[in-house]
Amino acid sequence: MKPQVRPANPRFSSGPCTKRPSWTSDNLKDACLGRSHRSVVGKAKLAEVITRSRAILSIPDDWRIGIVPASDTGAFEMAMWSLLGARGVDAFAWESFGSGWVTDIEKQLKIEDLRIFTADYGAIPDFSAADPSRDIVFAWNGTTSGARVPDAGWIADDRTGLTLCDATSAVFAMALPWEKLDVATWSWQKVMGGEAQHGMIVLSPRAVERLESYTPPWPLPKIFRMTSGGKLIEGIFRGETINTPSMLCVEDALDGLKWSDTVGGLKGLIARSERNLAAITDWVGRTEWVDFLVSDAAARSSTSVCLKIVAPWFEALDADAKAAAPKAMVKLLEDEGAGFDLDGYRDAPPGLRVWAGATVETADLQALFPWLDWAAETVAGELGA
Repeated sequence: MKPQVRPANPRFSSGPCTKRPSWTSDNLKDACLGRSHRSVVGKAKLAEVITRSRAILSIPDDWRIGIVPASDTGAFEMAMWSLLGARGVDAFAWESFGSGWVTDIEKQLKIEDLRIFTADYGAIPDFSAADPSRDIVFAWNGTTSGARVPDAGWIADDRTGLTLCDATSAVFAMALPWEKLDVATWSWQKVMGGEAQHGMIVLSPRAVERLESYTPPWPLPKIFRMTSGGKLIEGIFRGETINTPSMLCVEDALDGLKWSDTVGGLKGLIARSERNLAAITDWVGRTEWVDFLVSDAAARSSTSVCLKIVAPWFEALDADAKAAAPKAMVKLLEDEGAGFDLDGYRDAPPGLRVWAGATVETADLQALFPWLDWAAETVAGELGA
């Protein structure tokens, strides 16, 4: 039967992700609107995003943190175009965004000394193949596959190459070993539920050394340039952004960072996300028609949780019908106001994707599960199963 209780917040999108609990637009009343982002007050707001991020994430004092254009994509492209080419590259990809970075390295930067390690959706590559003398490019969390890096033991402490990590749906939800990461990037609209616009980039001292000693053989667009005259542009890492930011988005990013203090900082944020994953794991364990896309529990994301349909009625469908069935479920849920944006990523195997990051309340997931069961049963009935 159709459930009677709906999630209080039915937003489960994997990006932009739901706002923090109790968020209202009143939280943005102190936004620096109608003022230059280069004014004293404007730069102070931007610098506060940096200092609060450093404090919450325990990023070492000598790691630079900058706010850069074009969300996580812009931040990671900036890193690749500015740093790669000095050494051979080992690139790891197991879902859509990681594959996109590989395409850029291979087709756009045309780096010939490139080794590519891949895995199908739901699995992760063999990270032990990484060569510490080469640069390493990878995503910590596969947002479109639900598979994350289980640990960082495979990254050598005495490496001579750099590690470039796309951490956008991991940071603030998973413990990142900063001493292992020479570059890390993320966006405001993921785990903290901010508004999409600018991204964040973190550089280790070794990454800064590379920037100041290496000039790539390709032209760098203005928004990618982090050095001038062979020296780091320090202003980028003090809130002097390369491209004009939305100060409304900046205020929203600050709001999320301040909220994190009220739930116990990083430990509290991680606990909220892991608690959500535990709730999904419990439901999957007692539900016959669904399973995780990622079979290895150690590699399952606690933010972008990807699910596959394993019911006999689904397995009997042809490829087109398999692609259509989850979409039919998603439409039912959206029509009922019970859950929004739950379809799997377009390049992933047909299935569902549930965002379970820190801004999601476990109670809303618990209310969602009966609706997922109802949607699966309804679609099965419509197919005559």
